[in-house]
Amino acid sequence: MSRSGYTLPVFACAAAVAALHWLHDRKPLKFASVDLIEPSQIVEISIEQVAGLSENTALAITRSDPGDNLDLTKDTPIWALVEWREEGETVIIKGGEGIGRQMNADDKPAIYAYAQRLLQENLQRMLAPGEKITVTIILPQGRSLAVRTSNSAFGVVEGLSLLGTTGISQPLSTPDQLAVFRAQLQNKASRFESLVFCIGENGLDLARKLGINPEQLVKTANWLGPMLVEADVLGVKEILLFGYHGKLMKLAGGIFHTHHYLADGRREILAAHCAIAGLKSPDIQAVFNSATAEAALKYLKSLDAATGSNWVNQVYSAIAETIDVRSQEYIQSHSESGTGVTVCGSILFDRDRKIIVKSKTAGLLTGKLC
Repeated sequence: MSRSGYTLPVFACAAAVAALHWLHDRKPLKFASVDLIEPSQIVEISIEQVAGLSENTALAITRSDPGDNLDLTKDTPIWALVEWREEGETVIIKGGEGIGRQMNADDKPAIYAYAQRLLQENLQRMLAPGEKITVTIILPQGRSLAVRTSNSAFGVVEGLSLLGTTGISQPLSTPDQLAVFRAQLQNKASRFESLVFCIGENGLDLARKLGINPEQLVKTANWLGPMLVEADVLGVKEILLFGYHGKLMKLAGGIFHTHHYLADGRREILAAHCAIAGLKSPDIQAVFNSATAEAALKYLKSLDAATGSNWVNQVYSAIAETIDVRSQEYIQSHSESGTGVTVCGSILFDRDRKIIVKSKTAGLLTGKLC
């Protein structure tokens, strides 16, 4: 069995709890208790070091342990600096060195809703009436680790995000985690004929903001192929594939396990669709040689702006329609029923979480889901 660990916000919270405890009692904690909230569970997190920097300031350090998840933050140190304050809000949370900035949100620190709630609720319980603190989360290795992630594709720069909706870090690329996803799918398929598949947290978050019923959202991680087949077996009638274009476009190339360790093909898929759409050879080469899918999209947007063309819509509409076709072909090839294959539609969004394109089928499905 694979071992689950905890998400980065949990360790940030544990360090903050340990630092605040020192300010109260002038004693270092070996373990900090954290209420995960989601799920409702109290866990003990090992604290590596606690130091009082002054009468009003303390620093605590712990290390990330995501379990067996393929996570580059494994063993990375997380620091929390806690300071007494006289005025203002009860708990102010700041992002220090190594915490990314959200370019599409006025450079706010990339400390998202679950992490904010986790820190606020755990720390406020420890404060006496009138006590106020500022908490600064620091990831000393965050800036260097960020260059190995896709954070910049979602507008987060100069560090890592405290992202997620739960305190449990699941090993998303292991067969054990596929079993967990299938169980969740089975539960939702028993209640709904239409479901929305999201690869990761960005898709889940955006889908909720668009008004899609959270109960109809299913996280798939990279296991899109097995999850599509499972949905068909369970009798799901319609599936909306909702994802970041750099991931979801892989399905247009017949790649149904989207982890980059197994297969990529994004630039080939983009370049092929550009060629079919009639883009000139130098522009196709520019797309093919783009460092990322986001960079290729940016190039097409600049081409449209400069020439008054409509290449983004042409190319991505074709990709979306191909995703729908390939997905239904994939289901059909694994289906024993022979008829009534689950209908698939696809929506692709960009780094700013703005929708690039909806396939024709997706347009019909969103009318039912929102």
